[in-house]
Amino acid sequence: MKIKIFFALLLLNTLAVMAQTKVSGYVYDEYNEPVSFANVLFKGSTEGTITNENGRFYLESSETWSGLTVSFLGYQTLNIPLEKKVNYDLKFTLVEEAAQLNSVLIVSGKQSKKNNPAIDILRKIWEHKRKNGLKQVSQYEYDKYEKVEFDINTIDSALIKSKLFRGMEFVFSEVDTSRVTGKTYLPMFINEAASTVYGDNKLNKKKEVLKGNKNSGFSDNQTIIDFVDDLYSDYNVYDNYLKFFDKSFVSPISKTGISTYNYVLSDSAYIDNKWCYNIIYYPRRKNELTFKGDFWVADTTYALKEINLQASKSANINWVKEIYIEQEFEVLNDSLFLVKRDYMMSDFAFSKKEGSRGIYGKRTTLFDNYEFDKVKDKKFYDEEVYNYDKDVYDRDEAFWTNNRLEALNKDEKGVYKMLDTLKTVKKFKRLYNLGSILSSGYIEFNSLPLDYGPIFSTFGFNEVEGLRLRTGGRTYFGRNDLWRLEGFLAYGFKDDKFKYGISGKWLLDKKSRFIISGGNRRDVEQIGASLTSSSDVLGRSLASSSVVGTSSNDKLTSINLTSLAVEAEPFRNFVIRLDANYRTLESASPTFSLDYNTPTGIESEIKQFESSLSMSYFPGRKMTGFGVERREANDDFARIFAQVSRGDKNILNGDFDYTKLQFSYIQPWQLGGFGRLTTTIEAGKTIGEVPLGLLSVIPGNQSYFSIYNTFSQLDFYEFVSDTYTSLHFEHNFNGRLFSRVPFLRKLNLREILSVRGVWGEISDKNIALNDVPSNPNNIQLLAPDKKPYYEYGFGIGNIFKVFRIDFNFRGNYKDKDLYPEARKFGVTGTFGFYF
Repeated sequence: MKIKIFFALLLLNTLAVMAQTKVSGYVYDEYNEPVSFANVLFKGSTEGTITNENGRFYLESSETWSGLTVSFLGYQTLNIPLEKKVNYDLKFTLVEEAAQLNSVLIVSGKQSKKNNPAIDILRKIWEHKRKNGLKQVSQYEYDKYEKVEFDINTIDSALIKSKLFRGMEFVFSEVDTSRVTGKTYLPMFINEAASTVYGDNKLNKKKEVLKGNKNSGFSDNQTIIDFVDDLYSDYNVYDNYLKFFDKSFVSPISKTGISTYNYVLSDSAYIDNKWCYNIIYYPRRKNELTFKGDFWVADTTYALKEINLQASKSANINWVKEIYIEQEFEVLNDSLFLVKRDYMMSDFAFSKKEGSRGIYGKRTTLFDNYEFDKVKDKKFYDEEVYNYDKDVYDRDEAFWTNNRLEALNKDEKGVYKMLDTLKTVKKFKRLYNLGSILSSGYIEFNSLPLDYGPIFSTFGFNEVEGLRLRTGGRTYFGRNDLWRLEGFLAYGFKDDKFKYGISGKWLLDKKSRFIISGGNRRDVEQIGASLTSSSDVLGRSLASSSVVGTSSNDKLTSINLTSLAVEAEPFRNFVIRLDANYRTLESASPTFSLDYNTPTGIESEIKQFESSLSMSYFPGRKMTGFGVERREANDDFARIFAQVSRGDKNILNGDFDYTKLQFSYIQPWQLGGFGRLTTTIEAGKTIGEVPLGLLSVIPGNQSYFSIYNTFSQLDFYEFVSDTYTSLHFEHNFNGRLFSRVPFLRKLNLREILSVRGVWGEISDKNIALNDVPSNPNNIQLLAPDKKPYYEYGFGIGNIFKVFRIDFNFRGNYKDKDLYPEARKFGVTGTFGFYF
């Protein structure tokens, strides 16, 4: 998963070039109880923060201030002089105002939903929701500046003196202190991007033109940039749910907020000559995906002026200790409020304990120079498939001086020089290479344009080959290579045979992404591991090398496949591909038969030429890179695939004539606070008489791993068809149900429900073709034609943050007499690093 990037970053870890004024401390009442959400500002300014649930605050500024103002409704305002620039662990006591002793506002516990002025204001915000922002104008354009930074935090003397940083002590001269958390941090990566954004609300079109990009840190920076862009995707606080880390947090401005948050009207004041109300909010329940913080809202337009959001400590999200967001809005006229500045910071760590070390991921986005009602032709918004401009990544300092909407501070300026120096240190190179291997699975040879791997495929096991050893590699000049060769060599100790595969691909035209590819593979494979055919000549399913399983799997096939293909992407995310392949199939095991009848007798080997035309569409997909191989930068898009294949026995002496139609549609659905649903529909039909090796096998799963799009309670070849329709539904509630169970709440478990079903049939002619009674290993072909086969299951995820267990139940076709070997119940599992 992409989170592997952080494991590489965590190998590196920050004392301080001090800002000019820093203050931290606690605010209590007269009874020594912490005062939550009290306002703490530098005296005479609007720079400030609010205390957390424990009354704690941290505040810093690049300017020098001589005093603090601490205030809260119902208490006397406190003015405290600051004698030093740095003041830590101060303690303040607020005294109740005598005239308001009978009406003191206490912000704790559940707040009333009735007669609550804060909720009355919230309803006004909903009424005016559509009148705020860019949706008011027909066309718009503006300048956008984005700065992304990664920092190692919680720098102490133990880390500085550790063996890890021996020889790299110079990096600690760039240590700074976070204005949000008060922790020290060391910048390790920075990326700047300047662009112009265009939009047309009538056409419902939007386009962003990148004008400049500058970064420093690791050599493969684009991977980290894409990672951050995926995590910190654009959001609108007026929406009901805000998506971060593939989780949907309830927005405090949403209509569902009343049942999720407590709201308190805390203050009112002029901000930029607009009278505004300040509302504090905090969650009603723990362990839900919620925020705490406050917002300022104008009294006439009811548009947001400022908002702060901080994720609840108890939120069911892994590897993230803090999420902090600030948004400021600009008033362009009496009714038009637009985002001016957006700041988001996350603290990634293995542990949520206060003193644990982690990594800050920070994104600052500024917006300026808004212009409206400048009409552009629809063709302007049609995105090109290839839009890489090398000059964009090589802008001079004069460009950045003119296009930075916020100047770099002295620490950020020092990052570029420090990281350039760090990359020359051998120890750092070794650490970086280790992280690269864990992330990509390949070992780089610096002296040659070659990578060895993938290392995770070195060992395998199955009933036919026994222990399997594999070695392989690929050409690699860089992530944007226009051509690539890769191959492997494997050996099975039980069958005493070598296997091999080689493939190549070449990007001939960047704009249309016209690619030619081909290869050859001789291997042992589990056919029927999926319904929809793969176009990867070197592809091999997990089922082919399952070390342990629910039962013996000897139904493996020896395959010799030669393939040639061309593909193009004439429109963004729409791919057309033409394949031609020739394959030879025969059983790899003496206890498995692919025999079929012919007019001259029984044959055991299939020789077949097949051509296919496929079309794939990925609406909403974002890709990174421009070489022959690209990476997906997001995973929340649909995948639509349609293919027609033609087998012809007049070409290369093929054995059969047939036509095969296939369709699949995979769609993830983000259902707000109810989690994420993934649905899959697959359908197919084979027209003509074909042997078992060319039929559609309903994909079983005899391993103990949970594999999506397979049937956990089916064995391989238990059902075979020439016509099928399959449905898969899997819903991850992300802990919404368990968070309401007191004794389960603290475990942060996540509940998963799944239902899988398939209907299929097989013609009498195909049954007769494959009926070879003389072979005791002949498989009796059955299809779920009387009624659809189905199974269901429920799972518990996030066990120790990395494990998931699924309990699977067979729904039908389980009569003891008719299906004596049917598996009625099974347990599967998987592991991975997920937020």
